Amino acid sequence: MLRIKLQKLRQGLTKSITGAVALVFLYSGNDQPDHLEQVLQRGSLTMLTRNGASSYYLGADGPTGPEYTLVKEFADHLGVELHIEVAVAFNQLSGLLNSRQGDLIAANLARTPGREKRFNFGPDYLETATVVVYRRGQRRPRSVEDLSGRKIMVIAGSSYEDALAEAKETVPGIEWEPRSDVGMEELLLAVSDGAIDITLLDSNIYSLSGHFYPGVAIGFTLPGTLPLAWAFPGGPDYSLVERAGVFIEASRKSQRLQKIYNAFYMPEKRLDRVGMFQFLQQVRERLPDLLPLFQEAAGAYGIDWRLLAAMGYQESHWDPDAESYTGVRGVMMLTRRTANQLGIKDRLDPEQSIEGGARYFLRLRKRLPSRIVEPDRTWMALAAYNLGMGHLEDVRVLTESLDGNPDSWEDVSQRLELLSKEKWYRQTRYGYARGFEAKKYVENIRAYYEILIWMDTQDHPLLIADFQQHTPFTIEIAATGRSRGNALIFPGSP
Repeated sequence: MLRIKLQKLRQGLTKSITGAVALVFLYSGNDQPDHLEQVLQRGSLTMLTRNGASSYYLGADGPTGPEYTLVKEFADHLGVELHIEVAVAFNQLSGLLNSRQGDLIAANLARTPGREKRFNFGPDYLETATVVVYRRGQRRPRSVEDLSGRKIMVIAGSSYEDALAEAKETVPGIEWEPRSDVGMEELLLAVSDGAIDITLLDSNIYSLSGHFYPGVAIGFTLPGTLPLAWAFPGGPDYSLVERAGVFIEASRKSQRLQKIYNAFYMPEKRLDRVGMFQFLQQVRERLPDLLPLFQEAAGAYGIDWRLLAAMGYQESHWDPDAESYTGVRGVMMLTRRTANQLGIKDRLDPEQSIEGGARYFLRLRKRLPSRIVEPDRTWMALAAYNLGMGHLEDVRVLTESLDGNPDSWEDVSQRLELLSKEKWYRQTRYGYARGFEAKKYVENIRAYYEILIWMDTQDHPLLIADFQQHTPFTIEIAATGRSRGNALIFPGSP
């Protein structure tokens, strides 16, 4: 019996060794699956990136950003899931790629001669120039010679360091501080605040974020342009690179690349571009048809119709057919996921959209801690409508850690911008967010709300002010810090 067992053990061991040898032979030399085959067999593509406005961040409705959007479509093209690996610092990306912790770098990365020696690059999908940014009111730099003696700070390991090193060959007085612990938004703020004199960044990043920093301006643009491309591991394996090339070319021909660019970079998409003239024009042209719907929804759910209308204007300019590239639609710009959760069948139907927006706003408002009182409760719910509840909770935690009151909108709003500063969003659960945009979003709605209150109480001919809303209680606050003869009406506590 023992002999039989030993014989079976030898047979099993022989089979195991044979199988192992066959496996080694199968995956050795030219028989090893190429990069594309590995991705397809794994069923996932891992994107190495940085948390920031030009690459990847968590928006109100999930992951977003120019790079993320494009790579997600590439993963869909391959039929695999997309995984995200975020580097703590820009100069860590190459190490992560070389150690095969990701399949590609997609982080607004410029294809430079030095990097071409280390990586295989996919096709260029965008060209950008390098701009020199300074603080308004200071002496404007007009050439590299004007950078001598200035306090300059740039991201470590970036193409901006390469540009400064090249300029230093002819202008020895140029010095700079490379930083691996900051993002572009934080550098723009440092220039705006006068903490540094100069920073360098891509022109496309400036077009994306510069408008939110009125204290900065472009001094000059360095000669030439830089192509942006995805970086893949170096070596003879171009299988995934070639497939990326097919995808990028198809996206270019179908105008998808241009649509992504427009969605994230076009200035007219920004909240703070909305002017008072346009608002009053839409009060005349679009609000009359929607006014009964705002009033009906407000009466059904105990919301001031003027607040609901202000939200609708901020979201869509009261355009029932509004649709963004990211998929939000209708007067209240509901995502498909939110609409499904609310049971909304047609987001382009104004009545359903407004009613759904009212319920969604109240749902967010109800999720806030009961100790938060009005009007702070309403302002925070508005911020969550734009930013997402997760990011709102992140900034409330940061506010408390900085000795502020997390239940005070004034304290929280002053710290929303921290969500775009790497030093702070590293500490949060949900990471980078355009907090400054959410702050402006709430400010805009409050401004439109006040105008509608004024028009309503003045019996403006464009408004049919015969609807009186009933709510559990009212709170009187000075809408602009001055005593006025009207009250802002908020729904009761949950």
